[in-house]
Amino acid sequence: MSDSSVALGAAGLPRHPPGLRTLFFTEMWERFSYYGMRALLVLFMVREVDGGGMGLSDEVATAIYGLYTAGVYLMALPGGWLADRIFGAQRTVWLGGIIIALGHFTLALPWTQTFYCGLVLVVVGSGILKPNMSALVGELYPEGGARRDAGFTIFYMGVNLGAALGPIACCYLAQGLGWHWGFAAAGVGMVLGLVQFRGSRNLLGKAGAAVPQGMRVGRVGMGMLAGAVAVGAGLLGLCLAGIIIIHPLAIARFASLVIVLIAAVYFAYVLLFLGLERGEKQRIGLILVLFLAAALFWAGFEQAGSSFNLFAERYTDRALGATGFVIPAGWFQSLGAVFVIALAPLMAALWVVLARRNLNPSIPMKFGLGLLFLALGFVVMAAASGFVAAGQPVLPGWLIATYLIHTVGELCLSPVGLSSVTKLAPRKLLGQMMGLWFLATALGNLLAGLLAGAFTVDAIQHWPVMYLKITILPVAAALLLMLFSKWLNGLAPDVK
Repeated sequence: MSDSSVALGAAGLPRHPPGLRTLFFTEMWERFSYYGMRALLVLFMVREVDGGGMGLSDEVATAIYGLYTAGVYLMALPGGWLADRIFGAQRTVWLGGIIIALGHFTLALPWTQTFYCGLVLVVVGSGILKPNMSALVGELYPEGGARRDAGFTIFYMGVNLGAALGPIACCYLAQGLGWHWGFAAAGVGMVLGLVQFRGSRNLLGKAGAAVPQGMRVGRVGMGMLAGAVAVGAGLLGLCLAGIIIIHPLAIARFASLVIVLIAAVYFAYVLLFLGLERGEKQRIGLILVLFLAAALFWAGFEQAGSSFNLFAERYTDRALGATGFVIPAGWFQSLGAVFVIALAPLMAALWVVLARRNLNPSIPMKFGLGLLFLALGFVVMAAASGFVAAGQPVLPGWLIATYLIHTVGELCLSPVGLSSVTKLAPRKLLGQMMGLWFLATALGNLLAGLLAGAFTVDAIQHWPVMYLKITILPVAAALLLMLFSKWLNGLAPDVK
């Protein structure tokens, strides 16, 4: 058989490693479980106890949602370390999947204590699994190049296919049979992913099978890891026993400040104490600007699983004609993934066409466009909430339009941001800068949860103005990025 780096399929297209199938379906089922549970989370927490929910206020529920989604991205940092220093990527993915499945099945138990324990398990498992799946895809293509880009594109389709199917299945079961059936369905999805991964793991070959030579952690490191796990388990036990009282709003606010402080200290450390050259410092400065813009974007975009989800549940006419069927509110959570699958190839082709004509927007301009689309989506929600404030439920078209607009914004900003960091970061800081980039997403998710808590039922008359106020910061940031785009491009003139 010829070298896999040049092997072609029957149609003359690059042949991908068979291990890509393993990772595609494993990630599909993992995202099925994650987004299926995510679509239920806030709705379950705010539902009254008589309706099978937890009876929490909107503020508390959305703060917990923000902590949960932020925690997944924060756990990606130790998750990568476990693979690099202890288990190898394959074993770490297997361990993460098991923890995720246990978390979902724990959520399916009808007790408040097990609910919080299940959330923690899903956060830990997702954080452990998430970065290492992408690392395994990269290891399948050691030659790099366009074939690796195509492989990641196929993998990304698996991500969004699972994200589209999960909310549909889990919310349908939750609406028809009960909340905990929906949570259990998410666990079943992860188990299917584990079975698929275990059964075809041999196709991965040596990719991520072992810790890189010279990287294995010593006894001291293992002792520190065991101590951290013991402390974490102890704290969780004290919280579940009611000895330590958790205040989600206070924790979310505190965690937001901590992340801002960590980012500020790290950027200052890199710029002042690492002896970087002037050009490298300029690139770090550009990453800082993009970091702030990304955190702002995700603070708005992540309303999808919180305030928009509640809007779908409470104020959207979801009856399907004369059929008597009511569309589950969580089904709207599938729209973003469906739009990504449909639009991502078109957006990628658009950038290529514009580049050929020397019209491709610069990185700051694309970020500015992403923020403008984010703001436009909130303008649509302001108009929709105007009808709601007048006492009228609205048609699903308002939410569909908002998700479509926000997805266009996501495609302008998210993939461009990931690519930009790999181009801008000094080689010796690439891993740290990628971790820092996920920190922006975590910060945005925390802020999103806090922001969503302001959209309470009592404040419904003020929603149109509140949504319009949300547009101010994204529009201002977008205009600044566009106005100073030439200057910002000058910080890294060789990066396109």
